[in-house]
Amino acid sequence: MEKILYADDDPQIQEIIREILSKEGFQVLIAKDGQEALHMAQAEKPDLLILDFLMPGLTGDQVCADLKKDAATKNIPIIMAT
Repeated sequence: MEKILYADDDPQIQEIIREILSKEGFQVLIAKDGQEALHMAQAEKPDLLILDFLMPGLTGDQVCADLKKDAATKNIPIIMAT
């Protein structure tokens, strides 16, 4: 099963995305802020990240930049959501 990490600070949007992607057969991981997204991506190595641009702590573009610098996570595809 493919794993998607979705990072967003809005609980309602998190649940909508989880429901939609789960119905399509994906394992969905949820991060509530940029720092959690960074740690989860490094630990879980998801097949895809969907990052909200504006989040508390680290923004989506900061998380993206940090992941692309790391050899272990640089090849994970990332979609930025605004």
